Amino acid sequence: ALLSDLAYSSTYEVQWTNFASWLIAGAMLTGALVTLWALIECLVSGRQRTGKHFAYLIVLLVMMAVGFINALVHAKDGWAAMPAGLWLSVVVTLLALIASWIGYAGLRAREVAHAR
Repeated sequence: ALLSDLAYSSTYEVQWTNFASWLIAGAMLTGALVTLWALIECLVSGRQRTGKHFAYLIVLLVMMAVGFINALVHAKDGWAAMPAGLWLSVVVTLLALIASWIGYAGLRAREVAHAR
């Protein structure tokens, strides 16, 4: 969605905001599944639970909240959605990168190989 917003900001072709809206909807669905999985992992991890589990879950929840606001902003007309839609897409992208970093931090090559 961020790339679509950047394309819209440089071309002003309305189809880019429509495309960003669909990408945000798909990301919200995927993000909801990831957040649900993180919540289940946080609940069943027991003694293995660390602060990393909670940090990951909190970042995902904030990402989903900002993503929902981004979806509402992108539901507006293309001219009305910018520049707020672009900045919200930047924030959601950064939160997704932070969540990925937290989620994958500390994994060793053999842990990844055994996960497959």
